[in-house]
Amino acid sequence: MSDWKSEALRRIAADPAAIRELFPVVRRRCGAGAAADVRAELLAALPATALAEEVAGLYRYGDPAEKRAVLAALSALPVGDAGLPLVREALRTNDTTLVAAALGPYALARLDPAAYRQAVLKCVFMGIPLAEIGTVRVDGELRGMLRSFADERSAAGRPVPADVVTILAGEA
Repeated sequence: MSDWKSEALRRIAADPAAIRELFPVVRRRCGAGAAADVRAELLAALPATALAEEVAGLYRYGDPAEKRAVLAALSALPVGDAGLPLVREALRTNDTTLVAAALGPYALARLDPAAYRQAVLKCVFMGIPLAEIGTVRVDGELRGMLRSFADERSAAGRPVPADVVTILAGEA
């Protein structure tokens, strides 16, 4: 463990608000390749009493990489439904990296089925390969939405994304 990371974890343990200063500098201190993992460790070091508030603030004021780190870490943090507003906000953006990050394991487990289906369809419309979001929960309604999408694309002479074709090929 780097000296900087060890010190950062100690500071967060002593004062959870210290994460506000530490989270944004992770990339400079630890390198781009390690930044997401180190940020996840810093988030995991937050005490439960400060977790939801600090996570929300870090997302709200973070740059896109910091927001992606928060979204990616949600499934490993005991935030309950407190992360849902962050996921919903990310899903309202046109930043493909945020939309893809928002549909990780946390969203899979916590978004209501209608919101989840809409988010998956948004990924398809935005050209985000569904493989980037990991496991996709496909039910009959999502399959129908994807079928309509594929039919419209085909009627317009446009290609249907391969992952949509794969999902529809599994129709019974």
